[in-house]
Amino acid sequence: MRSPDSRTLAAGEGKTGVARTDRRRRRSGRDAIPGIARPAAVLVAALLLWQAVVSLLAVPAFILPGPGRVAATLVAKAGFLVEHAAVTGFEIVAGLVVGTLAGVMTALVMSRFLLARQLVYPLVVVSQALPVFAIAPLLVIWLGYGLASKVTMAAIIIYFPIASAFFDGLGRTDPGLLDLARIAGASRLQTLLAIRVPAALPALGSGLKVAAAVAPIGAVVGEWVGASKGLGFVMLHANARMQTDVEFAALAVLAALALIFRFAVDRLARLTERYEAG
Repeated sequence: MRSPDSRTLAAGEGKTGVARTDRRRRRSGRDAIPGIARPAAVLVAALLLWQAVVSLLAVPAFILPGPGRVAATLVAKAGFLVEHAAVTGFEIVAGLVVGTLAGVMTALVMSRFLLARQLVYPLVVVSQALPVFAIAPLLVIWLGYGLASKVTMAAIIIYFPIASAFFDGLGRTDPGLLDLARIAGASRLQTLLAIRVPAALPALGSGLKVAAAVAPIGAVVGEWVGASKGLGFVMLHANARMQTDVEFAALAVLAALALIFRFAVDRLARLTERYEAG
């Protein structure tokens, strides 16, 4: 049985812990506002500078439209842009899923089998070294002008960061945990799934962050080579018709898509970090 002093001390420590938690919550709430305000301030400053350059130099709209003209185009063609953004967004999501699955499976196989590592890892590096524009026309010839070629292009681009980051994470497991697994008689497969994979999840999260940033490139490049829908298709045709305001509007929508995917992947990466810490 605890003495009254020990109970009082425990209660005091509990109150202190609660107070610290409350302070952290209040601090995180205060920090969230400056975290949003700083990028917003930079964006507003960039738009003002953009408008000043267009106004002072009297730049023709077909060369560089002002932000006001681009905003008006966004409103006027909102339905048109959303329709094409949905196509590009689906290509990005599908590419992320396919590329992530392929990268994770490749990393697991390379980590499990030495021969696979020696044979496959050079091919993984080569997949990153090949120019994107050199692959896209071939994919269109092989897979056609539909979604398959665009999804494959996005998957190829994100395949390397996923496979490389996850493989590095699997190879950096705490040696002490591996020794404990050997002492307990765990097989190599059990050690991989129960210890090495959970320990590599933060590395996988880092790879996903990079993948989310580059996945739109694959989808848009595929649409440039050959497509009938998508933001890349819109930008290509707007450029041919010198509709620069439409091109900037499509770029703005694509940037918004990239930010949304990056935010979603960042939240997912934090969940993996919490799982590994737990």
